[in-house]
Amino acid sequence: MEIKAGDSPLKQLFRLNRTLPTAAVYARIEEIERPWIGRLIAELEAGTTPVGSRAEWVQRLGGLLESERAGSDSSRYLAERATRAEFRSYVREFAVDGLTEAQNFFPSIPRLPIKAQMAVMRVLIDEFGCGNLMQSHSYLYLALLEELELPTDLPTLVDGTSDETFGFLDVFYWLTTRAEDVEYFLGGLAYLEASIPSAFSFLTTACERLGITHGTYYSEHVHIDGFHMKEMQTAIREYELARGLDPTKVWIGALLLSRLLGDAADAAVDRARGRLDAPVG
Repeated sequence: MEIKAGDSPLKQLFRLNRTLPTAAVYARIEEIERPWIGRLIAELEAGTTPVGSRAEWVQRLGGLLESERAGSDSSRYLAERATRAEFRSYVREFAVDGLTEAQNFFPSIPRLPIKAQMAVMRVLIDEFGCGNLMQSHSYLYLALLEELELPTDLPTLVDGTSDETFGFLDVFYWLTTRAEDVEYFLGGLAYLEASIPSAFSFLTTACERLGITHGTYYSEHVHIDGFHMKEMQTAIREYELARGLDPTKVWIGALLLSRLLGDAADAAVDRARGRLDAPVG
């Protein structure tokens, strides 16, 4: 994807991650990515205590999910009060994620032992509709965009997406390809799959209230991600059996995704409500 004048560093990073990799491209990716990710990881490590075991990781994840289950103010606003125009703005903000969903997970596969690979692949197969185009998650999002008369071409959508959302998108390229330890990815995806059913229940409620008929993208995640949550715990267990596990890194990965996704969702609602300026582009 072509870098454009005026692109923010995180928007540049997204474009670079989807560009033919050359030495110059990699150099620019690392120039942007290292200080950004380094700061985030350092902050999270400073704010938490080491995790002693995989069982303790599971316990901490359960506590984090429970603390988020009631939803943020932004989630409740979408479910209970957002206008159709505000919800449309929210859908547009996450369109780049919806249309590229799980594409950046594949580089993690060769980094995992085979039994952990199988668990993650079962998640990926579902993301792509088990080979059925009509059930692939990106196709479901495309139908939602079309109903709301929003752009469906990726270049246009990238131009209008905010830095908060690019932070959530960009982090997976680091997690799967450049993080020194793949445990960060396992923890991040485990958190994401476990948190989505609760988070997306607010969005399915919004679709029902607003009479949006193509909310299947959200309801399908509410249905399937409970299974994905179990598969990710299987992947972590199999990784531990094959190679040993640093559960603190798994936990930091979960905290990283919680922070970036929460920031992106809150910013998207604030922009929809006119509380933040629209992204440039």
